[in-house]
Amino acid sequence: MAREAVRCLNNAREILRQVPVEGDTYIDRKPVREAMRSAYLAVLEAINEALSRRGVAWKDLPKSVDAYRAVLQHQLAAGNGKLLRQFESLYDALYIAGYYRGLIYDRKLVRDALIAAHNFIEKVA
Repeated sequence: MAREAVRCLNNAREILRQVPVEGDTYIDRKPVREAMRSAYLAVLEAINEALSRRGVAWKDLPKSVDAYRAVLQHQLAAGNGKLLRQFESLYDALYIAGYYRGLIYDRKLVRDALIAAHNFIEKVA
């Protein structure tokens, strides 16, 4: 599996271990948001590492979410729309809802999002 991606995902898990929990809810949302950002970064790093293995130079790696979508559609997942749909779902859950808006703070939802990120990383790697 992609080393940097795994490192980012492990960072997300480590952040979450330190967040106080009441019932099934994380009490402090700020570190949860940071964990979700780190998990999203893990997804992007997995794509970057897959592209690097295919010979794409560091300076030519995607620089926007639209560029990542294009890469997934045309290079990494050619003919496999499922991988692109998984990326879209992870973008919405991890980045938009989890990090940007801070809407995900339920332990089960956070855990499910991290598992989905891990599965995506395994597929791309």
